[in-house]
Amino acid sequence: MDRIFGTQPDPDQWLVIGTAAIALAAVVPHGLWRLSRNAVTIAHEGGHGLVALLTGRRLDGIRLHSDTSGLTVSRGKPHGLGMILTAAAGYTAPPLLGLGGAALLAANHITLLLWAVSALLIAMLVMIRNAYGALTVIVTGAAFVLISWLTTPDVQSAFAYTAVWFLLIGGVRPAFELQAKRRRHNSGDSDADQLARLTHVPATLWLLLFHVVSLCCLLGGGRWLLGL
Repeated sequence: MDRIFGTQPDPDQWLVIGTAAIALAAVVPHGLWRLSRNAVTIAHEGGHGLVALLTGRRLDGIRLHSDTSGLTVSRGKPHGLGMILTAAAGYTAPPLLGLGGAALLAANHITLLLWAVSALLIAMLVMIRNAYGALTVIVTGAAFVLISWLTTPDVQSAFAYTAVWFLLIGGVRPAFELQAKRRRHNSGDSDADQLARLTHVPATLWLLLFHVVSLCCLLGGGRWLLGL
């Protein structure tokens, strides 16, 4: 327990910058993004599921698909604050998780971060309802568990910083992708459109909220990680 809740030394600045470059390289090229986006989808659908439970809804299951889309099904009132918060949680979850991770790393809780993510992935696995989704969560969770158990502090630090940078940087791109889909009139059932129907607030404003949250998390989390 001392190891989990204790603090670890600050990494060298070159490692912080290097892991940011690795995360950026996993997000910007389209080919790599098609693979790495699965991790963002896990966070996206996990955000829907977690907020559904926190607002008193019944979570029926989560599906993750090979095209990096996902679906979270919950039961409860089809309107109201709980449904609104659940729908809004998807696009905001990855950057907010990244911001929380950056706060832990800034406080030198590297091992705690790895164990916390492992616990969240194990909890999410219980609610996965398709084979591809289960495989994706198992592989991701196994990486965090093995790194936290079997590797040196330097490797743990590099892995944790890369993961947090990826959530912060990767959390920005989906909102722009959704914006592009809306220009092509190909997103009628997106989270923004569902929120527009629930709240009578235009989907464009919800999309703006997704942009603001992701960019603010990137700026704030980036400052914490870089020690600025």
